[in-house]
Amino acid sequence: MSGLLDKAKQFVADSVASMKKPEASVKDVDLKGVDWSNVTYNAEVNVTNPYGASIPICEIRYNLKSSGSVIATGTVPDPGSLKGNCDTLLNVEIKVPHNVLVTLVKDIAMDWDLDYELEVILLVDLPLIGDISIPVTSKGEIKLPSLSDYFNKSE
Repeated sequence: MSGLLDKAKQFVADSVASMKKPEASVKDVDLKGVDWSNVTYNAEVNVTNPYGASIPICEIRYNLKSSGSVIATGTVPDPGSLKGNCDTLLNVEIKVPHNVLVTLVKDIAMDWDLDYELEVILLVDLPLIGDISIPVTSKGEIKLPSLSDYFNKSE
């Protein structure tokens, strides 16, 4: 009886491992806003749901790194659901305090941008399977705000 139960567990594990899972990619990271305490960036994360039903997203976790140091980390609780059989664009707001940017002067001074690595983990709840993590990493450059960005808040 124990052998049969082990075979059943292995079958379920193999089935889950071979089934399609949602996939994610970072489309863009751009300046969203500036205030006197921090700079806010928006990361657009595209997630493809291969299932016909929508899937709830439990949370989104992110780490923004530059020059090997974490400059922002956070969680977006209960950001909604992934639509069935299509792509969903998620906007992840990332706030970076000005005092952190000051520590990166060497990188910033060269070209007034920030070389970054963004790690995003989507935690989704698949029925009957449970929570799964969808990790995505992106590297690139983010332009920093200029003085005019502080005073031209017309949008």
